[in-house]
Amino acid sequence: MTDMEMALIIAQKVREAGGQSYFVGGYVRDRVMGIDNKDIDLEIHGIQPEKLAEILDGLGERIQIGSSFGVYGLKGYGLDIAMPRKERATGMGHKDFEVFVDPFLGTEKAAQRRDFTINALMQNVLTGEIVDHFSGLSDLEEGLIRHVKDETFVEDPLRLFRGAQFAARFRFRIAPETRELCGKMDVSALSGERVFDEMKKALLKAGTPSVFFEELRKMGQLTVWFPEAEQMIGVEQNPAYHQEGDVWTHTMMVIDEAAGRRTAVRQPLGFMLAALCHDFGKIVATEKIDGRLCAYDHERKGLSLVSSFLNRLTSEKQIIDYVMNMVELHMKPHAMARDNAGIKKTNRMFDQAVEPFDLIQLAEADILSSHGTGGPVSEEDFLMERLSVYEEYMARPYVMGRDLVEAGLKPDKDFHELLEYGHKLRLAGVDKESALKQVLAYGRNREKDKKE
Repeated sequence: MTDMEMALIIAQKVREAGGQSYFVGGYVRDRVMGIDNKDIDLEIHGIQPEKLAEILDGLGERIQIGSSFGVYGLKGYGLDIAMPRKERATGMGHKDFEVFVDPFLGTEKAAQRRDFTINALMQNVLTGEIVDHFSGLSDLEEGLIRHVKDETFVEDPLRLFRGAQFAARFRFRIAPETRELCGKMDVSALSGERVFDEMKKALLKAGTPSVFFEELRKMGQLTVWFPEAEQMIGVEQNPAYHQEGDVWTHTMMVIDEAAGRRTAVRQPLGFMLAALCHDFGKIVATEKIDGRLCAYDHERKGLSLVSSFLNRLTSEKQIIDYVMNMVELHMKPHAMARDNAGIKKTNRMFDQAVEPFDLIQLAEADILSSHGTGGPVSEEDFLMERLSVYEEYMARPYVMGRDLVEAGLKPDKDFHELLEYGHKLRLAGVDKESALKQVLAYGRNREKDKKE
């Protein structure tokens, strides 16, 4: 049975008990917009929580998410089944709320607690009738993100980040009064994980993720969670390579270009974050030398800024390591292509990369967003041809630890040095048989040096 079929059964049984069931929130919004959304949210009105629990128990294994919240699920189904509730803020944190279930609150007051009018839409599960107390349908038609009510909206500051990511995903504009209200909200008590989740949606779902950051800039809400991004504003670049503008403008162009490549890369989220962070180093490295703007070694000098930014928002080590690696290497593909570097050099570059293909895509997003005097020129053909060489070399047989043991060597604290030497030969395209001979000779020479 599908989630929708189960939702209809629940709604029928609720109606038989004297209540009504509504699809709510983003599910209705996306349905109206023709966007597929598998997360079905139901809100049940007009019956007591005990009766709803009884109905769900008769349909399967009920999952209860805090009895005071009136939120349930059914094992095996992706349904979120809630009852109308009132919330009262008791502090600045996202958990600082008192929640009261009120089955007879009514649709208008229930919808009033939602953030934006486009998310306050409700749809009767059985009749299909849409309940629209706050002109959400007209706002959808106009492409407008507008908050429902001042007093309830400001109770959760995360909502301003949600508004920014909706603007990016749907290419909607934020109502002036909503933007003004967002600019007055204190976001310092939010958790980094919650802010990260909203940014993640913009980076992975929006065609133009730059809108997310541009909206936060307009609100004046970059400072607390995205100070490194804010510091890129006004950092000038050499017009010979960057006629598009300052580092902020360039970076916004890069993340939009990267968005068109994210479905092809191995780690989409890390890739998009690397696009955002790749030029943080220009904040500290940019200087004038002989009258020319330069940012030498910015890819390395910016790593501490990248680390601070990422650790403020997430503890996911794999993502952090990936982004740090990509940022540090992002200038190398361009240098290799510009100099028509040899295979040994490109092999060493790809070997340093966590994801060589992703590195090429990041470099392409960067170079195609750099509008110098000659215009952007793709280097992808050269780099992809060299990547195929690297992958072919890596697919060949190579010297392994067991080969050295079979040759009579005993593993010791210096064993890894021999394997590293063998790996250098592998990158140089030396076949396994010749490489093994060279590694063994290298080992013998080391032993002689030790004895002398």
